[in-house]
Amino acid sequence: MAAASKVVATRMPPPLARGDALFIDFDGTLVEIAATPDRIKVGAGLPTLLQRVAGQLDGAFAVISGRPLADLLHFLDGYSGAAAGNHGLERRNPTGDIYRPLADPALDLVWPIVRQFAALTQGVVIEDKGLSIAIHYRGRPELADACRRLAEQAVLLSENQLTMLPGKMVIELRPRAADKGLAAHAFLTEPEFNGRRPVFVGDDQTDEEGFTVVNGLGGYSIHVGDGNSLARYRLGNVAAVIGWLEAFLAAV
Repeated sequence: MAAASKVVATRMPPPLARGDALFIDFDGTLVEIAATPDRIKVGAGLPTLLQRVAGQLDGAFAVISGRPLADLLHFLDGYSGAAAGNHGLERRNPTGDIYRPLADPALDLVWPIVRQFAALTQGVVIEDKGLSIAIHYRGRPELADACRRLAEQAVLLSENQLTMLPGKMVIELRPRAADKGLAAHAFLTEPEFNGRRPVFVGDDQTDEEGFTVVNGLGGYSIHVGDGNSLARYRLGNVAAVIGWLEAFLAAV
């Protein structure tokens, strides 16, 4: 089967419906991206908003992030619904049970060259996610090629047990099992999600995996911001995403 082409989606998404299962990214989708991951600003009412949306969807709602799950839940204190961290490697289901695998031994093989690169390259921030590694260069975008070469070297050193995924001023090194599409599939086996129309909302390259899954299952995908995407609909920014969620609550 030929891969779907990426286009710039311009259509506004349909309203969220009570029979949907919603999967939504965090950074760049629910909160604005900051210079470093720890400097994001979470709206005071965001956890409550997400909790209300989850309630109206009877638990068929999950935040799926590249952040470690503990980090994500720290920023969403007050939200007790389903969530996934590290691109789905860690998951909390709607009843609060947490699944977290052991770290891939391949990460130990690449840490020395990653740390050496960071020590010699001013402006690069290395984030240890426990189950993956993020190489941030938001402060020095001219380092994109150097960071990509480092990541390629790390993948070879891991004997392809790890894969690299570029994002917005970041490259992640992660086990091949880390995939937001696989995370959505895993949630869809849970009773709260099963049998519902899946919807995926996200802004970055990592969310394309989720878009592929929900498109293939007859759901719909929403890209946040500019740029080409497999998503069929678009919302302009974080404020538009929040407005879309608030419109759902106002209509139920």
